[in-house]
Amino acid sequence: MKSELVIVYHRAPYQEVEEDGQIVLREHASPNGIVPTLKALLGRIERASWVAWKETDTPSNPDFERVIEISDSFGTYNVSRLPLTPEQVTSFYHITSKEAFWPILHGFKERYNYDPVDWPTFRAVNWAFAEAAAEEAAPGAVVWVHDYNLWLVPGYLRQLRPDVRIAFFHHTPFPAADMFNVLPWRKEIIQSLLQCDSIGFHIPRYAQNFASVAHSLTHARVISDTETNPDMDREGTALSEFFTPLEMEADGRIIKLDTNPVGVNFDYIEQLAFAPAVTEKMDAIRAELHGCQLVLSVSRTDYTKGVIQQLETFERLLQRRPELRGKVRFMMVSVGATRGMSSVYGDIQQRIEELTGRINGAFGSFEWQPVSLISTAIPLAELVAYYRAADVASITPLADGLNLVASEFCAAQGPEGRGALVLSEFAGASVLLEGAIPVNPFSYAHMDKALDQALAMGEAEARGRMGQLRTSAQRYTLEKWTEDTLESFEALRRPAPPIPHPAFAHG
Repeated sequence: MKSELVIVYHRAPYQEVEEDGQIVLREHASPNGIVPTLKALLGRIERASWVAWKETDTPSNPDFERVIEISDSFGTYNVSRLPLTPEQVTSFYHITSKEAFWPILHGFKERYNYDPVDWPTFRAVNWAFAEAAAEEAAPGAVVWVHDYNLWLVPGYLRQLRPDVRIAFFHHTPFPAADMFNVLPWRKEIIQSLLQCDSIGFHIPRYAQNFASVAHSLTHARVISDTETNPDMDREGTALSEFFTPLEMEADGRIIKLDTNPVGVNFDYIEQLAFAPAVTEKMDAIRAELHGCQLVLSVSRTDYTKGVIQQLETFERLLQRRPELRGKVRFMMVSVGATRGMSSVYGDIQQRIEELTGRINGAFGSFEWQPVSLISTAIPLAELVAYYRAADVASITPLADGLNLVASEFCAAQGPEGRGALVLSEFAGASVLLEGAIPVNPFSYAHMDKALDQALAMGEAEARGRMGQLRTSAQRYTLEKWTEDTLESFEALRRPAPPIPHPAFAHG
């Protein structure tokens, strides 16, 4: 039976683990992460499918089971698995996506690496994803494509299945034209995306940037916009926008621009935070601190995350304020780069370790170690215990599509929470979360001042700010994202309205 919803994402919706010498498929234990987030919609659709890659040395193996049926807590659905060789995965994902696209998406033109890109392989892999989606989709189905490594899928899918509704969601920032147009394949990418019926972004800035890029490369134009929702506009911050585009017209078609930020499972994290085992772990963390204030940073090891800047800020704190030595600790969870990633991520990890060693060597003692570094992922329950124990969460990426760690921290604090949040203006979450201490991570002075302010914050102010943060974080939860997404899918199935007169129309 064909599916009414086909999710196209490079990762499979399960984990492969070895048990008794055999590979078994296991549901993700944690409800956090992009895969469980997307799967939240599966149980709401009568028949759904998922298209992902499956790395294999023998893609032509006749015994390979291309389409399998999965039953888990989200429901029963098909998984269409594309057999890709390790060489294809390296080319399509680790080189083209991560060395060419990733730095441009995040504004790091100096890290852009065009030379090793094998564009024919990228096209071939995207075509394979489009073919698999076309095969799974029922007549008039919604095919929901995710993220920049599948940019060419909409264009190919429109050729294969003109009857389906194509939605796309960007999990990263979308850059302005002057940055995006560095890519030599820019027009091919945009022409593919303009075959969508709907293109989704976290915040208005990214939708505005996409519209600007499309207008710079094609005759596509914005035909309606609206004043930005006040709950999505911290006026004066780096990513704020007064207007949000709603629709574009391209070659006689209307494309909806859907601004809908992904949220966290707020209630689950809050409940987990106050579970007896988590409370016990939090008490143990606080006891081990011996009265020190705890500054917590949680991120992946990536040059976009600002982890080097955080460590340097903490080092400057200990240099200029010797009275804080022995009274504050910095815990950095920076999860190491995945297999196959370029050497730049290894260089970042090495730099983190060197800075940690330098700070601990210069300021530490047998009784007090200023910095604790964890470079592997830790279970969600343990992480939530650290959220509760922390006096300050420092979330200061140089660029970030959204950053859900900030919202997780707010959920884990509970109704009586008093933790302070230092949040980069260049994280998408900065326009959603009210009550954070905003910081420009490109400025030493800003970083120093923000950390000073967070550490000195009185209890009344801290509780007041956390109350604001929790209220704003609860506006954009995983449940709301799911409901809004399902509503947008229903809207896509309705007949398209006539294209407005070329005179610009505000929504």
